[in-house]
Amino acid sequence: MNKTILRYTSNQRTNHWLVAILFLMAGLSGLALFHPAMFWLTNLFGGGPWTRILHPFMGVLMFVFFLGLVFSFWRANFFIGNDRLWLKRINRVMANNEEEVPPVGKYNAGQKLLFWTLLLCMLVLLFSGLVIWRAYFSEYFGITSLRWAMLLHALAGFVLILSIIVHIYAGIWIKGSVSAMMHGWVSRAWAKKHHELWYRQVTQDAPRDDTPERPITKKG
Repeated sequence: MNKTILRYTSNQRTNHWLVAILFLMAGLSGLALFHPAMFWLTNLFGGGPWTRILHPFMGVLMFVFFLGLVFSFWRANFFIGNDRLWLKRINRVMANNEEEVPPVGKYNAGQKLLFWTLLLCMLVLLFSGLVIWRAYFSEYFGITSLRWAMLLHALAGFVLILSIIVHIYAGIWIKGSVSAMMHGWVSRAWAKKHHELWYRQVTQDAPRDDTPERPITKKG
């Protein structure tokens, strides 16, 4: 019996890492343009003018590749009943005591919240970025619209950066998560421990009749 399960295909992994690289480049160039104290980061992109030219193109590319992830994973990120209970018991998850936590699908509630937060931030960054893209679109908008777009762009960028930091921390904290995105495979034990409903779905491995399922409605 195969002891590993495919979690991410090669296309999905490539897509993910392209988004990660573009996020890093767009984030650094955006920070360089955000405040004079970080203007030195423009040296990474050939100076101020090149940073201003490249930043919006990198942002658009990041959004396009991110859409590939959205199309791949959006169905798995719809919330189910167990997600609410999972959030109520997140302290047990943090304590690595998942025996009394409701089983979840391919993604837990925290991952789903992150997914929709990233999508919202990406949309705000895209449309606000188009408004303030001086070379092509900003001339069609008034000063008030430009100011609001700049504010929204900065706020969405800030939330996106914080969300990615949480994403990286969680990926490192849950041993096996980074390896899954590097190589695509996870062990059956890992899948059953962290994403039991998904494990059952892909392995057709139903709970034994003499083994009660973990409670999903227990209070506390």
